[in-house]
Amino acid sequence: MVTKSSVAGAVTPPSSASTAPALAAPAPVCDLTVIVPTFNERANVATMVERLHRALEGIAWRAIFVDDNSPDGTAEAVKAIAAVDPRIQCLRRIGRRGLAGAVVEGMLASASPFVAVIDGDLQHDETLLPSMLKVLRAGDAELVIASRYTAAADAEVEGLAPVRQLGSQFANWLGRLVLRQHVSDPVSGFFMIRRDLVDPVAAKLAGEGFKILFDLIASQPRRLKIVELPYTFRERLAGASKLDQRVVVDYLGLLISKVSGGVIPTRALLFGLVGASGVVISLAAFAGLRQVGTPNELAQLFASLIAMASNYLINNEITYRDRRRRGWGLLLGYVKFCALCSIGLLANLAVFSLVIKWAPQYPLVASVAGTGFGALWNYMTTSVAVW
Repeated sequence: MVTKSSVAGAVTPPSSASTAPALAAPAPVCDLTVIVPTFNERANVATMVERLHRALEGIAWRAIFVDDNSPDGTAEAVKAIAAVDPRIQCLRRIGRRGLAGAVVEGMLASASPFVAVIDGDLQHDETLLPSMLKVLRAGDAELVIASRYTAAADAEVEGLAPVRQLGSQFANWLGRLVLRQHVSDPVSGFFMIRRDLVDPVAAKLAGEGFKILFDLIASQPRRLKIVELPYTFRERLAGASKLDQRVVVDYLGLLISKVSGGVIPTRALLFGLVGASGVVISLAAFAGLRQVGTPNELAQLFASLIAMASNYLINNEITYRDRRRRGWGLLLGYVKFCALCSIGLLANLAVFSLVIKWAPQYPLVASVAGTGFGALWNYMTTSVAVW
């Protein structure tokens, strides 16, 4: 006969203190996440994945391809591989474009202790990744940069045309001036960083542009411990380069933004520079129209419309190139732009009149106040309503 006490004893669980093992902190499932920003790189995806597998053998890694909705089907190519390879992931961005923003989103999607950034065009040497990781693991650096310029300052870089090489070296020189830290290649697109250094500065990073490494370094509250490793920049195998003259303007805007401590956003600075060019265009158009006998009032009207069109088209191509309008959207955007800037002109005149009434002895101050308010109105309203 089974007693109540014996049944109770039979079902009493064993003491956790005597039998349960102590739980150790779990090790990271993935030590390294490789961020691969892409746009129209379908032809290079399979080769990139194959090379990563070879280079990172024995390392717990995964790769996030961050694709800006490539029309060539890059995202589909990545997803086809991801369906059979758990190390590969595709993050497809809709309505957003730009290498810097893609890299930031990829980093924030990772939980690995270390993250690397490498281009999807196969020009970076993926075999350097294990060495970069080794340096970070050893605590010898917080950031490892794959540099094209460590061997010799004047060495030619394979894979770069002479003009682009000269531009890259000039960009590096400017970057070092702003960073006040010696880095031979502060605009490199190939680097690895400790993951915990990204989150605290993520909100400060520019979402547009290409120079994410420079931005990461400049946004840190202190100097980072940096190691640079040399590598050979390869020729592109497939696809076309995404770099053009607009990248130069973007980079200069980022430099000035960082010098100002982030007070002047890069996009606002570009908008202001475009507005300044519009003044020059307006004056030139007015002078030209007057020379052909156009009455003053009509000359001023047409000159203003020409300058407004110029500002709109340049902003569409440079300041807001990641949100570019095309087709009928371009025309509709121009109508909105003109309407909002017309209100900005009226606001300019109103502020000028108000300040000149208070301080008639300072007409220049009144003019600056009116112009500044009008420019701020134009930037804020067109940024939301047009782009």
